Amino acid sequence: MRELLDAVASGELSPAEAEARLAGYATTDAGRFDAARERRRGIPEAILGDGKTPTEVAAMVDAALETTGRAVVTRADDGHVAAVTDDLAAGMTVDHDERARTLVVEAPGFDPPDVDATVAVVTAGTSDAAAAGEAAVLARAVGATVERVDDVGVAHLGRIVDHLDALRGADVAVVAAGREGALPTVVAGLIDTPVIGLPVSTGYGYSGEGESALASTLQSCTVLSTVNIDDGFSAGAQAGLIARAVADARRGDDA
Repeated sequence: MRELLDAVASGELSPAEAEARLAGYATTDAGRFDAARERRRGIPEAILGDGKTPTEVAAMVDAALETTGRAVVTRADDGHVAAVTDDLAAGMTVDHDERARTLVVEAPGFDPPDVDATVAVVTAGTSDAAAAGEAAVLARAVGATVERVDDVGVAHLGRIVDHLDALRGADVAVVAAGREGALPTVVAGLIDTPVIGLPVSTGYGYSGEGESALASTLQSCTVLSTVNIDDGFSAGAQAGLIARAVADARRGDDA
């Protein structure tokens, strides 16, 4: 405790960083940032842009950078991105995926995690790319290598068959599909890689906002896991955790 106080008094440590070390979180006017989540869960705390003003998102990003060296924002709109980037100090690395609505900012010297495992992120169609992109960003944030396999929906089964070797070589797969959500079931029936179904709100008419895709993945006759509609964050985070467990087991085998 005394060392922390001395570090704050000398300017070596900011009050926010000291609070985060003591309590596990940093308090801002926009809310509390869980600075210990990655150490505790292996998943970085993400800042959800939905429902937050640009000023609130920027404040949370500042807290994330100050306490962990990295900020991950999901559901970021143009106003959020502008508020964050206008306020950044020199030397920050910024990765904005406009379609996935994600923003990742890293401070100079940030050492990203490195997981010796691969996550395949698969889309049934181009319309599913936003949710799949969010999943890819989170899997990379956990430290996994991400391989994309896009536009391989069941309207032509030959498209997915052409990629089976790559999918079998991955350690876990996230499969995003809208409409009737059939692709996760098809993929899970063809490979021995764990599959996470990501139902997407793309489709026509009756149950076309993702309900059919969700019901299909929940009722799958093959073994797979399912997240909520458009929940790329959970799909990518869960895939990252599985990848990390695989990497840990691989290290143990090598030892």
